[in-house]
Amino acid sequence: MALTREFKETVMEMCKDPEYRKALLAEALETYLEGDIPTGNALMRDYLNGCQAFEEVAAETGLAVPSLRRMLSPKGNPQLKNFFMIYSACSHREGIEAKDLVAV
Repeated sequence: MALTREFKETVMEMCKDPEYRKALLAEALETYLEGDIPTGNALMRDYLNGCQAFEEVAAETGLAVPSLRRMLSPKGNPQLKNFFMIYSACSHREGIEAKDLVAV
């Protein structure tokens, strides 16, 4: 299902808020860990589209932009090492460290 322009614009507007971006990444990670790969892919795509960060993350991970888009497509299934490279690059952009992820 294609996203509407209004939805894309809304996500891009919301991604201007650093706390929203961090929450979106946390939700993506949690969703992947729960085994819901399609929803995790959608959340990562929303983050990358909303931040206009596909090129930056692709460069940091050494992945081609088309490969990154394909991995995070609705039927995509990134290998675990690729997912963590992508997540790590996104976390780095947001200044999130591993210690920040530990639940108290």
